[in-house]
Amino acid sequence: MGVVETVAVASVAAFATAWLSAVAGFGGGVLLLPVFTALFGLRTAVPVLTLTQVWSNGSRVWLNRREVDWPLVRWFALGALPTAVLGGLALAQAPAGPLKRLLGVLLIVVVVRRRRRTRPRRPTERTFGVVGAASGLGSALLGSVGPLTAPFFLAYGLARAAYIGTEAASALTMHGAKIAAYGAGALLDRRVLLFGLALTPATLLGAWAGRRTVGRISDRVFVALVEGGLVVAGLLFLVGF
Repeated sequence: MGVVETVAVASVAAFATAWLSAVAGFGGGVLLLPVFTALFGLRTAVPVLTLTQVWSNGSRVWLNRREVDWPLVRWFALGALPTAVLGGLALAQAPAGPLKRLLGVLLIVVVVRRRRRTRPRRPTERTFGVVGAASGLGSALLGSVGPLTAPFFLAYGLARAAYIGTEAASALTMHGAKIAAYGAGALLDRRVLLFGLALTPATLLGAWAGRRTVGRISDRVFVALVEGGLVVAGLLFLVGF
């Protein structure tokens, strides 16, 4: 496949997953990683995915900026920044397969527990420091673990625009640290930067289209969509995507 064809296929995938992320608040990176891996190879796929997620998350923050819970973002960033740097530097040596399967089990268990508990306990703001630390490490090694954070943001009481904007702002701090670590580890070469730039229009357009979609669904449907996405993401991790 030539460069033009590769960019075209990747752009379609980037649009679709940016739309999904804008609607559900997560999931785009999980689905996009296997596509990018097939197109670019793993060592290129993870940094390219991170660059597209910067645009996707940045646009979701802007579109939902009035609803973002900034104190929650600060606690998340406090835990995520150092572990994202460490994970980014360790990307070349880390055994990703077993970690992905463990995450898959955890995601499915979380949804089952949410369904069995009528009143899930609301996490404190400080809890998100721990959530950020786990997410920073996992995201740097796997490209995306957005589904892992979703249950905590939901249990805190965020929904729709507040959930999407706060989750995106939290992820954005983590992606910035990852990019710095990838640069230090010589993973951000010219090819990665060019692909990241070429996929920007499709990513922004998908986020805009998703923002228009999410305003038309109820909170109940929204939560069901997020939980369904958690199960799908868990299954993808279990089968090794």
